[in-house]
Amino acid sequence: MILLILGTGLGLSSVSPWATDGVSAATFGVSTILWLMFTQLVAAGMGGYLAGRLRTKWVEAHADEIYFRDTAHGFLTWAVASLATAALLTSVIGSIVGGGVRAGASVAGGVATAATAGAAAAGAGASAGDSGSMGYLIDSLFRKDINASAATSVGSGVLSGSVAQQSDTASASEVAGVFMNTLRTGTLPAADVRYVGQLVAQRTGLTQQEAEIRVSDTYAQAQAKLRDAEMAAKEAADKARKASAYAAMWIFISMLIGAFIASFAATHGGRQRDI
Repeated sequence: MILLILGTGLGLSSVSPWATDGVSAATFGVSTILWLMFTQLVAAGMGGYLAGRLRTKWVEAHADEIYFRDTAHGFLTWAVASLATAALLTSVIGSIVGGGVRAGASVAGGVATAATAGAAAAGAGASAGDSGSMGYLIDSLFRKDINASAATSVGSGVLSGSVAQQSDTASASEVAGVFMNTLRTGTLPAADVRYVGQLVAQRTGLTQQEAEIRVSDTYAQAQAKLRDAEMAAKEAADKARKASAYAAMWIFISMLIGAFIASFAATHGGRQRDI
């Protein structure tokens, strides 16, 4: 436990949030593996050696029997120490082994849900200055054409500023709801395209046909962003799964090395005891 705590401190001190400082991820992983090996060598070797060195001298036992007993004592020393360590560090080991599965489930589900749910808040976010990707798409959908006639702007001037702002927010929120309703299914109905096109045409001065084309293009961009978010979530989940698998594998290998070293050190300590 002392060596494990020391290794944790050394590992955390070598990680830096700055790109030019600290060690890389590969170096950090290799150093962690080497420290696990070193910890097993030192701890298991010391435990096995003491188990063999501190036993009583077996006068009447055969040499092969003595060798077997010393090996068994070293192995039992390692086994008891492993059980005690596992009991004290259950949460740590559980987080290492199960981290990949939990991370995969939370990331894959959370990112995709957030990407879709972001469309629901895009309308309000657009008026509140939200810089999210969905809010930006809704803003670009209602962006006025500089070549549009001034008739639209003159007609809209009848409304007061606050009423116009509320109308714009309601329209953006409604469009976001329409997008969210079919964003994951992959198809925007023609009726929705026409209706949203009407809202866009009223706000931007575009013709109905031009507005519908903009609606279709914006909807395609929203789908592309959702697919990218889901792909990123799957990649993150796969990386977490591989990391947990590698961690479990190297912990297993280091424990096998510890069992061998403890058994060998016990036989060495027993021979020194019998001299």
